[in-house]
Amino acid sequence: MAFAAPTAAQAAAQTIELFNFGFSPKPIHLRAGQPVTLNFVDRQGSHDFVAKSFFASSTITAGSAPDGKIDLDAGETKSITLIPRAGTYDAHCSHFLHASMGMIDQIVVD
Repeated sequence: MAFAAPTAAQAAAQTIELFNFGFSPKPIHLRAGQPVTLNFVDRQGSHDFVAKSFFASSTITAGSAPDGKIDLDAGETKSITLIPRAGTYDAHCSHFLHASMGMIDQIVVD
């Protein structure tokens, strides 16, 4: 009897929405050491998702976050697959005054 070789575990997926002036979900919860594809969807305006320490401590397996950020135009979607490390990380939009108007978030990885 032949046995099929196990396939690699598929990464879980989570959608992160960007809008005037916030993120959803808030906070973002992830599992340490578990591959996840983050799908960033910009619902309104032009925004970015900056989480330098989160991206620096994660192992990125597909996509990229140059300088620790994901830039999006209105209506755009970008994805990144990574393996997060345990911790609590801050995230924000770096566009002028967006963080002060509530475009901040936390990524909780446990």
